[in-house]
Order: sequence, then structure tokens, then C-alpha cells
Amino acid sequence: MQRICVFCGSSSGFSPRYVDAARRLGEDLARAKITLVFGGGGGGLMGTMADSVLGAGGKVIGVIPEQLVARELGHQRLTELRVVGSMHERKALMAELSDAFIALPGGAGTLEEFCEIWTWAQLRIHTKPCGVLNVDGYYDTFLAFLDETVEKGFLRAEYRALILVEHKAEVLLERLRTYRTPDLPDLAGRLGT
Repeated sequence: MQRICVFCGSSSGFSPRYVDAARRLGEDLARAKITLVFGGGGGGLMGTMADSVLGAGGKVIGVIPEQLVARELGHQRLTELRVVGSMHERKALMAELSDAFIALPGGAGTLEEFCEIWTWAQLRIHTKPCGVLNVDGYYDTFLAFLDETVEKGFLRAEYRALILVEHKAEVLLERLRTYRTPDLPDLAGRLGT
């Protein structure tokens, strides 16, 4: 695994634990010689994580749409900053560049990006692992909702199981590293729930 995409907040949230987790994940990525791919912002958890990777001697690729460069204050000290034309291009390029995906705490954008990449895994658009770093239980209610969608027949259990969930970055990184793509029903079998 050479590159991991991390989706996370352009804000830091109210708990210092979120900032600490972003910093530690960045250090772990640099130590493992894994390049960070992220949304290119300089603030919030995005900026903290990128600074942490760079401070530990690692590499960072940011991908940011033109219209967000000014609003998100695109990070100016990255290994590489790619400016694209739209959010769709941003997500497609981040997916193309990355070998795995992690969601840290974040808002609607983080959730949307992670859910799309996870949906692509369900559809076999890619076979890359998708993980959630569940810092201080941040994603507990989201994960409970997904469990409920399984219970009520809107999500297959094998698709729910595609999301690797851990509380510690080093454990999640190891699970992503050793991930083996599971057998899933073929597309015809998936269309009928």
C-alpha cells in the first residue's frame, strides 16, 4: 500500500481528541512511508493531518476544486497540490490515486465522500479497502444506522462488512494493509435484495 486517501473535516470539531487522532494518523502514515491523499485544505483536521505527515518526513498529495481553493485556504506546503474543476473530479482523482480509504471525523462532505467510495466498493468499481477511524465513538450512531439498514433489508450484511472499523490508527492501518477482497454476489444477484 503506497497511498491512502483520508476524508476528514475542514474544521477541527470541539474535542481535542479529533485533532490528536489526525496528528497521530499523519505520523503513522509517514512512519509507514505511505503517501497521504486528501482534500487539499489547510485548516481543520485536514490541515493538522497534512502538517503531521509533512513534519514526520512523509509525502502529501492534496486534491482541491478551483472554487474551494480560496474558501478552504488550500494548503500551500504540500508535496503536490492538484487543482481540479469540480467536486466530481476531486473524488474521482482521489480514488484513482489511492490504494485504500479512511474516514476521520468530519461533516456532511466527509460522510458523502466516504459513502460514495464505499458504494463503489459494493458495485466493484474498485476493490480497495474502506476504513473508519472511530475516534472517541464519533461514528457510533452512523454505524448503528447502517446496522439498522441491514436489519430492515436495505443493505446486505456483506456490504456492511466492507467497512473496517477501528479506534486506533495503527490497528486500522494494519487491517487495510492485510485486506483481502471478499467474494460478493454478482451484480445480477445484488440487484434483488
